[in-house]
Amino acid sequence: MDLLQTAHSGPRKKRPRQTGAVVASSPHNVLFGDLVLFILEKKMGTTRRAFLMELARRKGFRVENELSDSVTHLVAENNSGDDVLEWLQVQNARASSRLELLDVSWLTACMGAGKPVEMTGEHQLVVKRDSPASPRAGPEEAASLAVQKIAEYACQRKTTLDNYNCIFTNAFEVLAENCEFKENEGSYVTYMRAASVLKSLPFTIIRMKDTEGIPCLGEEVKCIIEEIIEDGESSEVKAVLNDERYKAFKLFTSVFGVGLKTSEKWFRMGFRSLSEIKSDKSLKFTRMQKAGFLYYEDLVHCVTRAEAEAASELVNEAVRAFLPGALISMTGGFRRGKETGHDVDFLITSPEVTEDEEHPLLNKVISLWEKKGLLLYSDIMESTFEKLKLPSRKVDALDHFQKCFLILKLHHHKVDDDKSPQQAEKTWKAIRVDLVVCPYERRAFALLGWTGSRRTFLKAESEEEIFAHLGLDYIEPQERNA
Repeated sequence: MDLLQTAHSGPRKKRPRQTGAVVASSPHNVLFGDLVLFILEKKMGTTRRAFLMELARRKGFRVENELSDSVTHLVAENNSGDDVLEWLQVQNARASSRLELLDVSWLTACMGAGKPVEMTGEHQLVVKRDSPASPRAGPEEAASLAVQKIAEYACQRKTTLDNYNCIFTNAFEVLAENCEFKENEGSYVTYMRAASVLKSLPFTIIRMKDTEGIPCLGEEVKCIIEEIIEDGESSEVKAVLNDERYKAFKLFTSVFGVGLKTSEKWFRMGFRSLSEIKSDKSLKFTRMQKAGFLYYEDLVHCVTRAEAEAASELVNEAVRAFLPGALISMTGGFRRGKETGHDVDFLITSPEVTEDEEHPLLNKVISLWEKKGLLLYSDIMESTFEKLKLPSRKVDALDHFQKCFLILKLHHHKVDDDKSPQQAEKTWKAIRVDLVVCPYERRAFALLGWTGSRRTFLKAESEEEIFAHLGLDYIEPQERNA
């Protein structure tokens, strides 16, 4: 066979679905005969695969039910190129150089365009191993070598936004969030540690053997991973997502100013929707919660990087009007390379900001924005930082710096983004901005988010020096997404 060389093999346990069940469908006109698609069911599921096959056929694509030598494009979801090659080996099939291995994003792009679109690097599944035909170059050896290099602690691991194990990390983050809602700190930490270490892996877990030697994966965690590998989903996660309490807490805590205690109170009172809560005249809301409800439709949508950059211009302009020599850094997820976030955080310092006296900067900035009509909400928390007080393991020193929680009016014309939401309905969007002012000599620690080591204040001019203090290799901000 030119494209695929297939050998007869006996029945395999838990493998019948992998080659794809035959899906009955009405005949469709084939408009793009040069392309023959096969959609891989692995990690996708039977229902979604059947839906995509039928949709592609309605759009004029030829889609095969079974893998054959006529297939030119193999489409997969949540699989790397190595994953697909491993699957082909299990099926005793060998891919020729003419077979395109593509992510499902290419297929969805085709569906949107109504025709085949160009295959770019983001669509093509990369095969990283040197010799796909050689068993010695298989995923087992690559995974084993990678596991040997995995550090036990998150601060020692490089974790970029390239997550090869989303199907697992998403599941553990749901479970962790549910534990957070129940204030079950032990299980919360267990699931978050598992998600953190899985995000750092340079390979995709496709079998339980791949988890051997990986830190932070206990028996309970491994059982969940095994179920996802075998069934494509976790029954425990599915139960959580359908749980009434989880859904209510998820909704309630999406309101700015609403925490676990308030969510628990509202849930016990029988509320299940925000409309019920807002219409109940007996409830009393804090000033923060009132703002959260008032600007909910804006705040519930993520802030884009373009919006964050526009907010950065506002902050820089306002701060430097009163403190020309200020050092202003965007922190949080955007500094780590993320394209969206729930808010935008800024760290502000200057040689004029010392540990000995409070600086009136934030009050001046707030007054300026209020005069310009840009201030929708503000709440200042004054500094409680004490130089002579030893650092505490229980309290983050960032909690002691002067800070301000804001909701600002960001005009759409300030945003270099044609896709800015709600642009047709109004000329601005409410966004969350947090400002933290720290003493100049503490700027490196505040920027990194750490306070020092062994209950002593350390001197450092940069993040690199802090890593050196702790005996760690320096990790770039973009590699701190653990």
